[in-house]
Amino acid sequence: MKPRWARPKCATGFPPWLRKRIPAGGKAGRVRQILAELDLATVCSSAHCPNLPECFACGTATFLILGDVCTRNCRFCAIRSSADPGPLREDEPEAVAEASARLGLRYVVITSVTRDDLADGGAAHFARTVRAVRDRLPEAVIEVLTSDFKGNHSCVETVLEARPDVFNHNVETVPRLYPRVRPQADYRRSLEVLAYAGKRAAGRGAIVYTKSGLMVGLGETVDEVLEVMRDLRELDVDILTIGQYLQPTKEHIPITRYYRPEEFEMFRERGYDMGFRWVESQPLVRSSYHADAQAEALSSGCISTLG
Repeated sequence: MKPRWARPKCATGFPPWLRKRIPAGGKAGRVRQILAELDLATVCSSAHCPNLPECFACGTATFLILGDVCTRNCRFCAIRSSADPGPLREDEPEAVAEASARLGLRYVVITSVTRDDLADGGAAHFARTVRAVRDRLPEAVIEVLTSDFKGNHSCVETVLEARPDVFNHNVETVPRLYPRVRPQADYRRSLEVLAYAGKRAAGRGAIVYTKSGLMVGLGETVDEVLEVMRDLRELDVDILTIGQYLQPTKEHIPITRYYRPEEFEMFRERGYDMGFRWVESQPLVRSSYHADAQAEALSSGCISTLG
């Protein structure tokens, strides 16, 4: 007999609320073709995102620049790691812009692997990519999801000078778990990056929304998650994403528990109570999930009323 506290599971071992219907057809084939023709990587594929079929079917993807090999080895992430990830692809910014134009994207999300081997962490390459997309799609909303650049604020400044619309840097987990989950990162350093981005954007009069996100199911407590949320709001972070951690392989950190949908709804409600202008909190939420809806809210000026 199963214990009374056992959570319901589906055939895959996941609870039923993590089951997702894979969309048939749509624009997925065209997205894959364009990415292949331009030899572009996506975080959707490299990080084993569970939303890949849905997003590709809708004709969108999150671009992964600076190569597809990371110099860090976070224990939650499926992206390949190496101390020598290879040279930058000089025409990558133009290729991302070309793909964005072919796909007709109105919200372009650009993220990257972490490149601690580069003096500027790839910041100039990030800026070139933003400018290339802006030249091709002047009306598009552009979001960047960056590394912490080792806390180098001049690198953050380089990215901001390209004038993205959303500056995203994920804290990923609660500070107590950093040594185990993100041993090459630092929680306070990540907060400082977000604080600097927000202050610099406000100082130059630019409308740049700041954004961050974290996973649950790594061993944190609910109180610790709420404390991270409060830390982010103290920095006036505008947009928050919270999703369930899913173990990519047996070599990665195991899942400690599955949060129920009502718990994610609680985080969402608490986030709005704290003053976040947008909160995405669902089991399968990832950083760029429903980014098109955020674009709609940003352009209409009613981001605080949607979610």
